[in-house]
Amino acid sequence: MLCNRQVIKYNYGFSNVKKRAYLDGCAVAHALDIIGDRWAMPIMRELMLGPKRFTDLRASLPGISANVLTQRLEELEAASILIRRRLPPPAASQIYELTDWGRESEILFQVLGRWACRSPTMQPGQPMSNVSVILSMRTMIDRGRIGDMDAAIGMRFGEEVFRATLKSGDFIIHRGETEDADVIFSGDQNALVAVVYGGARFEDVADVLTVEGDRELAERFIRLFPLPPKAPSTVTPETTAS
Repeated sequence: MLCNRQVIKYNYGFSNVKKRAYLDGCAVAHALDIIGDRWAMPIMRELMLGPKRFTDLRASLPGISANVLTQRLEELEAASILIRRRLPPPAASQIYELTDWGRESEILFQVLGRWACRSPTMQPGQPMSNVSVILSMRTMIDRGRIGDMDAAIGMRFGEEVFRATLKSGDFIIHRGETEDADVIFSGDQNALVAVVYGGARFEDVADVLTVEGDRELAERFIRLFPLPPKAPSTVTPETTAS
């Protein structure tokens, strides 16, 4: 069991960043020391598919302030989870990207995501970032449903473009071109979320999401990501009132 978090602060090795620690030998407690603060994991999530600039991170995390984002980036850099580097001219901008070890944390997002999907208190319909949508597909894909599908699926969400490949029962999705894709979804990523996870029809979101290509294949694709059943709620009117 984790002990209460101590007010004592400590330095990250070579860094001047200071954080509170559980002072617990459990590795889970240490994981919470370095990624347990608010916004740490969403920042890591947004970098999972590649580097981003500070302004890009703020745009994909609209609830975070510039000061908090700066602080979390410094803490994650001090923990060797991400690095920052400057692109050469003409871009000459600073970007943040996960280290190899930082990218290994994707399994944590997948396990935690599948577990949290069963939460009886999770509210559907909350907005998701482009990267969050793509990672959710990596997490929820049911490879047993792929069968004989051999196709490329493109997704265009604003300026970001992604490509999913289905072949031999496997599923790969990452940033990539869509020109030769069998199906291309373009528009609002949250409209696609509503279709994939919320039971909406393409007709329901036609004003914000377009579907080009093989419509039958598109219908098969959206059924590859079933949600697990909800865990039973232990909350009753009596417990809520008390």
